[in-house]
Amino acid sequence: MTTFSQLLANQLRREPGRPLVTFYDHSTDERVELSVTTYANWVAKVASLLVEEHDLERGARLRVDLPPHWLGPVFLGAAWTAGLVVTDEETPDAVVCGPDTLARWTPHAAELPVLACSLLPLGVRFREPLPAGVHDVGIDVWSQPDSFIPWDPATGDDAALSWAGRTTTQAELWAAAAAGSHLTDGGRLLSEANPASPPGIASFTEPLARSGSLVLVAHAAPERLETTYAAERATARFPRTVDQD
Repeated sequence: MTTFSQLLANQLRREPGRPLVTFYDHSTDERVELSVTTYANWVAKVASLLVEEHDLERGARLRVDLPPHWLGPVFLGAAWTAGLVVTDEETPDAVVCGPDTLARWTPHAAELPVLACSLLPLGVRFREPLPAGVHDVGIDVWSQPDSFIPWDPATGDDAALSWAGRTTTQAELWAAAAAGSHLTDGGRLLSEANPASPPGIASFTEPLARSGSLVLVAHAAPERLETTYAAERATARFPRTVDQD
């Protein structure tokens, strides 16, 4: 398996109903669980949004400027499905942001697509209108189809990440994930790390590559982590040596 699309297709054939991403926000008591099928549907919708609505082509650079949230893995998967490069560059071809970084990216909306996520439950729209030129993912994503077939599919040689000046291909990314040591095959990994960040990327790629799942906790309350770990039958923790947005 050298591409994200191959890995996800394999999981859909084998265990479409098993949990893939479970998200907790301890500050709001929100809990969201995405099965492999539900995750794949979200990935398809977002990939279509990026490609069909915003004309991003294979090799384009996407900045995923989101805090720890279940939409982070969705945008990662959508980017790799479309052959896009997830980057930390200050001048990407498009950016997806949340409420906390909206002000930073709004001035760029005239020159590149700025897609904003409210991060409200169920991925709904912002409560207030967004600045001119900024696209509300919670409005635009629902009209997209549940399947996406790229006309120019990514290969293992395509870049998946470009962070801190280092480029990682899809084949390199998934080889590293398959060889990772954060969890055993089929395990559940509890993490507070941002999966859309260099320190936290393995918290998502390893569970996907090893037929496991991610339990992502935002705004973690230390006294509730053990309860969450037990309730979700987690089998491993991701190191907390990360920048927790």
